[in-house]
Amino acid sequence: MYIENVVSEIFPILFGLAFLIVFGVILTKFIGSVRRGVKNSRSPLLTVPAKVVSKRIDVRGDHSYTSYYVTFEMESGERVELSADGREYGMLVEKDVGLLSYRGTRLVSFERKKISGEA
Repeated sequence: MYIENVVSEIFPILFGLAFLIVFGVILTKFIGSVRRGVKNSRSPLLTVPAKVVSKRIDVRGDHSYTSYYVTFEMESGERVELSADGREYGMLVEKDVGLLSYRGTRLVSFERKKISGEA
């Protein structure tokens, strides 16, 4: 009987604590995402010549959420990794050279430079 009383008193507390922790993590992720979006929208639009150096995908939740990232190298040698949407990501190939437009950490566009002899 004593164990049943202890369990019946502690269980709601532990359940509430677990709920608060999960809710706190979700809220923290959401606030971080909003802050990043606001920072990107306030950043100036930069357009520079660049080359696609690498691409990567981050899959979370068993394919339920996919993030796309592309690393570009500017003429100065500086590299920047930008988040991209799936369509833009799919159009880019490593070693593509062109005009990169980005705002903060977000890829706006990449206008591929045509190589002579290309259609």
